[in-house]
Amino acid sequence: MEVIRGLINIKERHKGAIATVGNFDGVHTGHKGILSGMKRKAAESGTKTLLICFEPLPREYFDFFNAPARLTRFREKVELLDDVGIDTVLCLRFDKKTMEIPAERFVQILAQDLDVKAIYVGDDFRFGQNRSGDFAYLKDAGSRFGFEVNSFETITHEETRVSSTRIRECLQAGDFELAEKLLGHPYFISGKVFYGRQVGRTLAVPTLNVQLHRYVAPIAGVYACETEVDGESYSGVANVGVRPTFEEEMPKPVLEVHLFDFDEDVYGKNVKVIFRHKLRDEKKFGNIDELKTAIHADIESARAWFGGGH
Repeated sequence: MEVIRGLINIKERHKGAIATVGNFDGVHTGHKGILSGMKRKAAESGTKTLLICFEPLPREYFDFFNAPARLTRFREKVELLDDVGIDTVLCLRFDKKTMEIPAERFVQILAQDLDVKAIYVGDDFRFGQNRSGDFAYLKDAGSRFGFEVNSFETITHEETRVSSTRIRECLQAGDFELAEKLLGHPYFISGKVFYGRQVGRTLAVPTLNVQLHRYVAPIAGVYACETEVDGESYSGVANVGVRPTFEEEMPKPVLEVHLFDFDEDVYGKNVKVIFRHKLRDEKKFGNIDELKTAIHADIESARAWFGGGH
């Protein structure tokens, strides 16, 4: 897969693709249905697939602190799209300039800058300044410029539409089994291991600290997890949250993972943490001893869960 950042980096080889536009947060089964249709169309026409997305997501640009939590960060999304078999991802920066692109200019980007052969969008798709362009507008533009415009069918699970919102609700409720069915893959967070404050080692529970930067996960609490390190999978316990016991002046979201029977130096490496079962909510403890007792209880609970045939 090739990732292109900005229209300025479009080359001749990127033109003439079968395209789609959207957030594709989570790359869930609904998205995969769309992408499968694109791939079939591309195979029939002997061309490639192109997915156009924006960073930050538009809702994050308008109101970052009240935007829905993401299911995937950009890097994770690209990894999943690569697994699906998408050829090219075009990432456009969403800012004031992008927001003010007229609908007709957006059409020109599709027809002239990218020379798309066909585009797949939802029938509720809106684009351009003040969301002035809609599916009918795009369909008419396709007739004028010579590219197909196709709407995709809604994918359902047990008669309910598959959506990122529904998956977030499952994760927040701790229903990882249903979330995995809707996603088509387990829910995970991946990132680079960095040096933390080494508090875990003083509690006899060394942890891997995974960088989240500004990412706000759709989950918070303590979980039984599996973590992939250098192609191997290890069971363990993960904490996602802001470590309230330590009363940091400006707490940042953190992912800490304790792996069972593991003692290797993995600083600087990328790991993938797959969440399997919620053990409890994050909690502020009165002192370090109470925290230590709770952590060891979490470890025993997680070992019991994995040992129970899960």
